[in-house]
Amino acid sequence: MVPYLDALGISDVYASPYFQASPDSLHGYDITDHNKLNAAVGSRDDYADWVADLHAHSMGQVLDFVPNHVGIAEPLNEWWMDVLENGPSSRFAPYFDIDWQPLKSDLRDKVLLPILTDQYGRVLERGELQVRFEEGTFYLFYGDRRLPIAPGTYRHVLEIALRNLSEHKEEDFYAELQSILTALEYLPKRTETDPKRIAERIREKEIIKRRLERRCAEAPQVQQAIEKALVQINGEPSDPRSFDALDQLLNAQSYRLAFWRVAAEEINYRRFFDVNDLAAIRVELPKVFDAIHRFVLELVSKGAVTGLRIDHPDGLYLPREYFEKLQQRCAKALGVALPKDGRALYMVAEKILTGSETLRKDWRVHGTTGYDFANQVTQLLVDSPAETAITKIFHRFIGHSIPFGHLLYAKKLQIMKLSLANDVDVLGNMLDRLSEQNRWYRDFTLEALSRAVRETIACFPVYRTYLEPVQPVTEEDRRVVEQAIAAAKRRNPAMEESTFNFLRDVLLFRFPPNLDAKARSEHTNFVLKFQQTTGPIMAKGLEDTVFYIYNRLSALNEVGGEPQQLGLSVEAFHERNIDRQRNWPATLLATSTHDTKRSEDVRARIAAISEIPELWRHSLQRWRVSNRRWKRTIDGVEAPDGNEEYLLYQTLLGQRRTRNDGNTGLHQTNPIVHGQGAS
Repeated sequence: MVPYLDALGISDVYASPYFQASPDSLHGYDITDHNKLNAAVGSRDDYADWVADLHAHSMGQVLDFVPNHVGIAEPLNEWWMDVLENGPSSRFAPYFDIDWQPLKSDLRDKVLLPILTDQYGRVLERGELQVRFEEGTFYLFYGDRRLPIAPGTYRHVLEIALRNLSEHKEEDFYAELQSILTALEYLPKRTETDPKRIAERIREKEIIKRRLERRCAEAPQVQQAIEKALVQINGEPSDPRSFDALDQLLNAQSYRLAFWRVAAEEINYRRFFDVNDLAAIRVELPKVFDAIHRFVLELVSKGAVTGLRIDHPDGLYLPREYFEKLQQRCAKALGVALPKDGRALYMVAEKILTGSETLRKDWRVHGTTGYDFANQVTQLLVDSPAETAITKIFHRFIGHSIPFGHLLYAKKLQIMKLSLANDVDVLGNMLDRLSEQNRWYRDFTLEALSRAVRETIACFPVYRTYLEPVQPVTEEDRRVVEQAIAAAKRRNPAMEESTFNFLRDVLLFRFPPNLDAKARSEHTNFVLKFQQTTGPIMAKGLEDTVFYIYNRLSALNEVGGEPQQLGLSVEAFHERNIDRQRNWPATLLATSTHDTKRSEDVRARIAAISEIPELWRHSLQRWRVSNRRWKRTIDGVEAPDGNEEYLLYQTLLGQRRTRNDGNTGLHQTNPIVHGQGAS
């Protein structure tokens, strides 16, 4: 491919993440180790050959890098497996954004694992959870998942195994097993956070595992006694009481197994949006930053990687600080002084801009990944004067109007209720604790504060703000917060305004003068956590929900798109190009991204509908009549409904090529949209 790309005049290749990911990953964004290449993509030698080819053709490589989260579905993620084995005492526990002291007492010092396909009790008593013993270590198996067992809880099995060896009390291996049980009693608890005790635990638990493995190898009776104990513990589906011992063992772990539907309300680790298998990491901590960037900086130093595309910076605690630090490290890796503009390496941010929002000029990047440009190009193809006609056709066809602003507001509230409920509940409780610290605000109830948080997020006009401690509040951030608060007040006239005012003041760092350093730190942490939460709610509410409902012109329903706006004038398009050239001359100008649902040609065909509204209206009427016989009633609801049918016709038209004579093909589309086409 490299010579071919070079012949096309391409200067750089763009690579999706190729670090170690889940074995069946189709995208590479579920990285399990940032410092290893993905074996499914190729070996180190393959990589070296590819880079050599690029260098031979004077081509660079822009690599997609994911600093916000890691994949945790596989044992390949050693950090996560260590956390599951050791809980708060894991040396990697601080790497993840885990709330070890959540409101639910059953989850104290535990991680909720919502991986079960049914209620825990049912899964347990069907015998789907099984403990096995491998090379001195106990594991829990659930389907193809393997989870570690906390070493301190090995006694649940070994005490039974010791009883199974009662006739061998005079043997050395019996005394050795007793000694191992004694060592387990003195093993530092999984709740230890003292560094010395953690180091002791790390050392001693591995010694215990090696002793156990060696004893089983030297005395088969011990292995047999353990296997017999496991048969007893793993239970028999015909006898529910036989699972009591396994239930007791699992309740003693650093994780709590749960039905996957529980995640929305009880999850206690930050995720990438609502994806349970993608756990967020705290890259703001120096040791985490160093750990995940070691290999990529090595590639930068060797010239293998000449640019970086940073995935989802809106998930980071302090995005500006992250980019600044990364550019400094890149300069060091390249052996050059950091340029005056702070940009040592070509870098773009996957930042979704909304409305009049602009990329932050203090970010040490060269621009965005191109969502903004891609959507502006599509808008350019839409005939703005047709907005009234197209809107009327859409509303008449589906039988009702859909105000975009209200739809987005409602769906963000829905997401906060169904998918990200716990994330918002945590913010409500944090704000409640802040209010209790001051006599002026302590009368605000938890319910009122939680509702204020939900309503403000639902009214947020952008993905997030970028407020930082100590730094002055920018005019842009102040405007966003005040706009959201004002909108929330209008939508909730019965709520006490002072509740919203309190939230506004906290978000803008307007702290009461009597706050001590600890209280100020807690206020700041709330603001930064709030900022990390608004983005996923906007993404889930807008991209994953509204964009599948507001089908007026589906070509505009792409990530970063604004379907409520129909069309962009040539003059406005050029103004934005001039602004880009002035402020971000090296930004990516993409016409499609990895998030694009419809290719350029499909979007262009759908956009052309705006030029022929009357022909579109007549065609819709004809297709609706022709296809009525294919509809069905499911649970009392017509399927597909009018909105779905409207989207279907746009999609079919979008994938149909025009005739050579320039005809749009609308007259010939009828054979596609009935019969097997509608199925």
